[in-house]
Amino acid sequence: MSQTILARAHESSEPSPVRESEGVIITPTGPVIGAEVRGIDLRDTLDGPTIEGLRQALLRHKVLFFHDQPLTDAEQVRFSRYFGQITPAHPIKNGLSEQPEIMENVKSLGPLRQNVLNEVEQQQLRANSRHFRSRGWHTDITFVANPTSISFLRGIETPAFGGDTAWVDLEALYESLSEPLRVFLDGLTAIHGRDDARIGFPHPPRQDGRYNGAFLAEHPLVRIHPETGRRSLFLSPGFIRYIPTLRPGESDTLLSFLIEELAGRIDLQARFHWTAHSLAVWDNRATAHWGPVDDPYFSNERIVRRTTVDPDLALGPDGFQSRQILGESFYAYR
Repeated sequence: MSQTILARAHESSEPSPVRESEGVIITPTGPVIGAEVRGIDLRDTLDGPTIEGLRQALLRHKVLFFHDQPLTDAEQVRFSRYFGQITPAHPIKNGLSEQPEIMENVKSLGPLRQNVLNEVEQQQLRANSRHFRSRGWHTDITFVANPTSISFLRGIETPAFGGDTAWVDLEALYESLSEPLRVFLDGLTAIHGRDDARIGFPHPPRQDGRYNGAFLAEHPLVRIHPETGRRSLFLSPGFIRYIPTLRPGESDTLLSFLIEELAGRIDLQARFHWTAHSLAVWDNRATAHWGPVDDPYFSNERIVRRTTVDPDLALGPDGFQSRQILGESFYAYR
């Protein structure tokens, strides 16, 4: 699959499918981000050209959507390995006991989590915390210095209505900013963090015995994609906390502006409705996502399972490389 053909397909005012020689059809779902892949059974063993074609399509479209893929957990892990070294399910949460590479999200279990802080402690926490709007948007696990490169999410049980996930193209978002602002952002870093126990939701110990406490990492605010060389805004509203070289008010104002841009640019977003046996694959180095975007409004069960590959340190335009401040960096299985 040539990058030129893919570029033409996605830049067309009326996206048209790109047919591969083996019968794989890649159709953009919008002019900026997202493509649907048909004509392939992910349960099959994939050859080198097919894998490379899918990878090039992912680099171009940022997120790929597959339907009617009745994969087992083991088959999802195998397919993920075509794209890189697979990781444990999550730096903090445990994976499935029989498949530790898979993290399962079950909607009905969310309300069962009880906050361990008493009322006064919760008031104290709120009084001493800053929160950005649109914090549901995030890039996976940016509280570690080396977030995973590619994520795979499979629908297990999905509601007929609701439960969608949305993605935003962070490369397109960066390019949409004025040149003076881009130049300024190119030299900044940001602190990302996560501490579930601090807000009253401690997690049980990890099954592998590794650290799962508080995390802090410093990342460039703009990162260079290691495969394409393109720049993107490294903005993960769910985990980003502050810009260390700016005063608190300056940091909050700038991050609030950028996050509002991210959330409001629906022209740079793709939205996917899950069905049983559907699969989404996204480039975690160039996107942020939010899902489910409408969970307060539907009561049906929603179960999805995620795998990730290739933890990667981000590199900024000025040469700054992500670093871990608190907690452990992530790792992949060998």
